[in-house]
Amino acid sequence: MVAMTRETFVAPAVGGALAGWVEGAGLPLLLVHGGPGLSYDVIDGLEDELLPGYRVASFQQRGIAPSTTEGPFTVQQHIADVVAVLDHLGWERAILVGHSWGGHLVIHCAAAVPHRLAGVVAVDPLGAVGDGGNAAFEAELLSRVPAESRTLAAELDARAQRGEGSDDDALEGLRLMWPAYYADPAAAPAMPVLLRLSTPAYAGTFGDALQRLPELEKSLPGIRIPVGVVAGVDSPIPVAAARETVERIPGAWLIEVPGAGHFPWQEAPGCVRRAVDRISRLRGS
Repeated sequence: MVAMTRETFVAPAVGGALAGWVEGAGLPLLLVHGGPGLSYDVIDGLEDELLPGYRVASFQQRGIAPSTTEGPFTVQQHIADVVAVLDHLGWERAILVGHSWGGHLVIHCAAAVPHRLAGVVAVDPLGAVGDGGNAAFEAELLSRVPAESRTLAAELDARAQRGEGSDDDALEGLRLMWPAYYADPAAAPAMPVLLRLSTPAYAGTFGDALQRLPELEKSLPGIRIPVGVVAGVDSPIPVAAARETVERIPGAWLIEVPGAGHFPWQEAPGCVRRAVDRISRLRGS
């Protein structure tokens, strides 16, 4: 078996550049991590599920070095950043796979730049109908946090959403909530040691994404590229939000993963790969 070599790249973008990597051979696939405002480490292990068989690339989203730490932190800029990476790689079209906020972003991309995409897979994303399930998500997430930590976790996250407090404060809030993202919080792995967070990127992007929900919902019936959604049945993000989104997109489909939370490739290995392979078959690749 021939070992695969990871190549790094730096793609020019507004405010500086976006740092990333590319590996493998096959149909081009761009992996978009979650957050917003988090480092790439939040999707540790997902690339392993997508290799081999695809030419997989990813990049650090703006807000965290070695990519530009400057804004604007808006949905439109993040879409433009995806296109900038595709352009730099010389990829006319690619499959997009996004997790969490990244899953929400790839649905925006399906509506905004379908000519650059072979299809998208959104992994446990915030939905695109109504409030996307956000209120239910926040309530369920906090209900899973131990009572002694719940008030502090809620306060730190609320401050971060307002763009207040330090990055370390926001990261501590995430650490307190981290186990609650899993189907079994008591058995959840520790938060990645190297995970970093940019409060400006988090607050700016998340606030803009919420404001743009009506616009995104209105665009769903016009999406014509293949769209798949993978949702953990035991994720704090309600599966109903994914169902409502899929029902508005012609030909879209949903895989509900029993026993999995917000990181389904960890708790049900192979589920994301199967969704990507389904997109590949639909494209005749």
